[in-house]
Amino acid sequence: MGKWEHYEHTADVGIRGYGDTLEEAFEAVALALFDVMVDVRKVESKECREVEVDGEDLMALLYSFLEELLVLHDMEGLVFGDVDVEIKKTNEGYRLRAKACGEPLDYEKHGPKEEVKAITYHEMEVGRLPDGRWMAQLVPDI
Repeated sequence: MGKWEHYEHTADVGIRGYGDTLEEAFEAVALALFDVMVDVRKVESKECREVEVDGEDLMALLYSFLEELLVLHDMEGLVFGDVDVEIKKTNEGYRLRAKACGEPLDYEKHGPKEEVKAITYHEMEVGRLPDGRWMAQLVPDI
């Protein structure tokens, strides 16, 4: 599993995920996104949702993926603490399939932090680091 972090940004918070594979970096940045909202270590995998998105490039794929997770949060009140991603190259770009597991937001249990309003392309990067690992980052709208 990849690791993630938040990084300082002028008025918001940046999220960054790392992994030995592209999939691990996407999984890690998804957890970083939800950790902006709640303490993801307290989220149990009680309900799972399947997500499938396409993107013409890796940044469009990341945007669509995180947007889908945010829509599930907004529509169903779910927070996710476990994400499994599979990415395939297609003729049109990339296709991502993911299984995101979590549970309904419980204010007492999860200790809500910030509300993420939208996914943005602000400071978005997806690529390999000099050590060969993958990194994915962006600054969501809070």
